[in-house]
Amino acid sequence: MNFMSIIAEVKCARCDRKYSGVRSKCPYCGARRIGRGKYSEEEDSSKGKMLIGVLIMAVLVVAAGVLLFTAPKAEYVEETPRNPPSESPTQNLPADDDIASFPGRVDTSPPEQKDPEEPDDSPAPVLSEVISVDITYSNRTKTDFTASIGERVPLRARIEPVGIELDVEWISSDTSVFQVVKTNPEGTAATVTGIGVGNATLTVRVGDKEAECIVRVR
Repeated sequence: MNFMSIIAEVKCARCDRKYSGVRSKCPYCGARRIGRGKYSEEEDSSKGKMLIGVLIMAVLVVAAGVLLFTAPKAEYVEETPRNPPSESPTQNLPADDDIASFPGRVDTSPPEQKDPEEPDDSPAPVLSEVISVDITYSNRTKTDFTASIGERVPLRARIEPVGIELDVEWISSDTSVFQVVKTNPEGTAATVTGIGVGNATLTVRVGDKEAECIVRVR
């Protein structure tokens, strides 16, 4: 028995062709079937959507109008001045001697001339006590770093307080591993150069304060 012969065929109301009843659309013209031999146009659904949109817009307009007309109106209240002006504006005026202390009056007398201050030629105090010192690379404190033979690493000594005027010493514990040389007159900058494979200690000393950093040359 042919199974397809059991399913009834329907006739498309648009193109008058028959097709299987299990289909929801006509395979020839694409018309949607909404009943036996009936079809719906795509524009029908768009008209329905448009009608629903118009109804929703109308409801919103009516609701806005109701809120506008039913909103309570603010009442205007005339405020009275708390301190009404006196009838005689010249009443109870102070004497000329008290004009400067009378409220609302501006003292027009010239300001007192002050003697110009003499410039302070005394030299600024020289800071001589070191609080702390660190070895830094790119503004970061370093206590250990690795360098290659022939590589030059720029370092700086960060001293607190700033402006200290003391000699800054850079010391290598083993010059066969690395050498250190100052690179600015203040001595706060130096360059470490890798010489040979090994580990050595770099020390920076300012006054009675010092900082150490292990240098590994590979």
